[in-house]
Amino acid sequence: MKQVVQNYKSGELAVLDVPVPGCKPGGVLVRTAYSLISTGTELMKVSEAGMSMLGKARSRPDQVAKVMQSVATNGVPATYRKVMGKLDSYTPLGYSLCGVVEQVGAGIDDVKVGDLVACAGNEHALHAELNWVPKNLYAPVPDGLAPRHAAFGTVGSIALQGVRQGESRLGEVALVIGLGLIGQLVVQLLAASGVRVVGADPDPVRCELAERLGAAACGDPASAAVEAAVAELTGGHGVDQVYLAAGGGSNQPVELAARLCRDRGRVVDIGKCRLDLPWNAYYEKELDVRFSRSYGPGRYDPEYELEGRDYPIGYVRWTERRNLACFLDLVARGSVDVEPLVSHVADFDDAVETYQRLKDGDLKAVAVLFRYPEPAGEAEEAEAPAVAVPAVKRPSGGVSTPARAAKTPVRLAFVGAGNYATSMLLPHLAQRDGVELSTVVTTTALSAANAQRKFGFAEATTDLDAVLGDKSIDAVFVVTRHSSHAELTRKALLAGKTVFVEKPLALTEDELAGVLAAVEESGNDRLQVGFNRRFAPLLQEARQRFGARTGPASLRYLVNAGRLQHGSWYLQQGTEGSRFAGEGGHFIDTASWLLGADPVSVYAVAASGNEDLQVVLRYPDGSTATISYVTNGAPGFPKETLDLVADGKVLRLDDFVRASLFADGGAGRKRWVSSRLPKARDKGQNAELAAFIKAVRTGGPMPVPLESLVATTAATLAVQAGLAGGAPVTLARAR
Repeated sequence: MKQVVQNYKSGELAVLDVPVPGCKPGGVLVRTAYSLISTGTELMKVSEAGMSMLGKARSRPDQVAKVMQSVATNGVPATYRKVMGKLDSYTPLGYSLCGVVEQVGAGIDDVKVGDLVACAGNEHALHAELNWVPKNLYAPVPDGLAPRHAAFGTVGSIALQGVRQGESRLGEVALVIGLGLIGQLVVQLLAASGVRVVGADPDPVRCELAERLGAAACGDPASAAVEAAVAELTGGHGVDQVYLAAGGGSNQPVELAARLCRDRGRVVDIGKCRLDLPWNAYYEKELDVRFSRSYGPGRYDPEYELEGRDYPIGYVRWTERRNLACFLDLVARGSVDVEPLVSHVADFDDAVETYQRLKDGDLKAVAVLFRYPEPAGEAEEAEAPAVAVPAVKRPSGGVSTPARAAKTPVRLAFVGAGNYATSMLLPHLAQRDGVELSTVVTTTALSAANAQRKFGFAEATTDLDAVLGDKSIDAVFVVTRHSSHAELTRKALLAGKTVFVEKPLALTEDELAGVLAAVEESGNDRLQVGFNRRFAPLLQEARQRFGARTGPASLRYLVNAGRLQHGSWYLQQGTEGSRFAGEGGHFIDTASWLLGADPVSVYAVAASGNEDLQVVLRYPDGSTATISYVTNGAPGFPKETLDLVADGKVLRLDDFVRASLFADGGAGRKRWVSSRLPKARDKGQNAELAAFIKAVRTGGPMPVPLESLVATTAATLAVQAGLAGGAPVTLARAR
């Protein structure tokens, strides 16, 4: 299928061929009939992409702050790869469309194949021929409403939410500053509510349009016309509400709002304009400044948008989905007229030219629609207290991986191509001799196309079954969200593939048991979990210098995990598990590797009210490891520090940048400090991948024994059981 994309680094716009997105449970696959260009938001994004790197940084200081924090945590090279990887990727455009349901995912019963729906979301209602849209981001189109008009649903919801934030009442007077697409819709919604409206915009054509659509008077904000109209309509008291629907870097809209608003009036920010509030003006009138967040309650909440968890109507009357349905109803009943806003309708194939004309100013428009070609055929509906460490059972005569011919490349498939895969794994594999990146599989079409372009995959698809059935593929990398790891690993093992799965292997005991059942059923035990730290060169050298132990050891591991950004999918504990369940295996595996054994018991306690944990692991020889996993530490402090104490020696690791060893020997004190700071933090991904590829190529043993992977996973899962029970959990070996 085709999709409009932009490279944020170069500013290039393109209509790209990408895989058709999969129809996941909880949503529908929609074939687009019309999609709407937001001439404000989208053109701002297009303009930013054309800036220099310095210009981009100045326009997004919030992102610069995140980059600096990443440098402190991960180092310059890793941060550079991550940032440039994001910049030099195709990003989608669009967030408002109307189309026909082509497939229905499991759990959806409110629409059927062939229904017309309006869709919202800058990740789901894109300028693309097909989009997968979750339940709370689409709404059925009322009978008789034209698809081109229903395509306004999302921008209409933004305007509607702004009006709701203003709490307009019958007979009041409002000022709308900025008469672009959103402003024109706000004018109509206010007029339909019995509010008299004054509009302000320097464009006389837009002012004339707003007056035709219900405004009492409009004019240039720099002229006296707007102030005169407000004085006449309000008896000199000022407007009850001001709606800021303008963009740009001028502070004039904010100053005009203060001047023309009545005492204790309301100012609602809908657009993205400069907000340097003049203190005296806002204080003296005690103005109520409000923000309108996108389409309404539910926006940016992954449980609402992605998991389909609605808010009870008794508590949240107008969610983003209910706003979408309400706006469609208003248009269908004629209370809002969007047809006069349509300045231009372009064929989807002409998308790049249309954007360029808008950017250059050749096409002056309030709203522009893309019209999509009719489908060739009609689609069919798609069918929708003691923790046992599981024993690893390998049937005799099981599957073995033969050694490959020396010059035959190892063919790899990737399931998932998110940030970690594209910044920490694929850059190493793309440069490795004897490796062929065969196929990348994602549920989001554009991420697959990006990975194919950047790393040279032969194919990009959303069809996992086709990959698992491809006998020419030697190994499958599972680099998806945590909740899918176990099931995807199980399927790949049953298909006879060697599997590399990022941590965690499983989030529950049942998931772990399912993976091991697949090993037993297939006889295929060719599995590696991405516990990369044991492969870190600095830690490898430090362990070698420490030497063999003669007595028990004490290990302390401080993980300064830090707080997650709001909206991170790591916070979706209901589906993705706790943070420690997701990444705790890294630290348990490192401790077990350094101590040369698997733990026999786990004790865990949590700080009240947050995710900070103290995890104590006990080992067969009496050694202990304490992992302090904290989220409320200083962000500038190193993420990982480790001390290993035994036999009169202390090994110290500082965040994979520096290591030291202190020892009392027969000849007196000895000290070793890593000779020089490495060029970058090397947490072992490259060495881990080299060991994995070697095992695939030669048919030799996997880099980490399966028993160790299972023991680490079981210990990680036991942490949650220990927290619930408040007592140590024995890791009993299953027989």
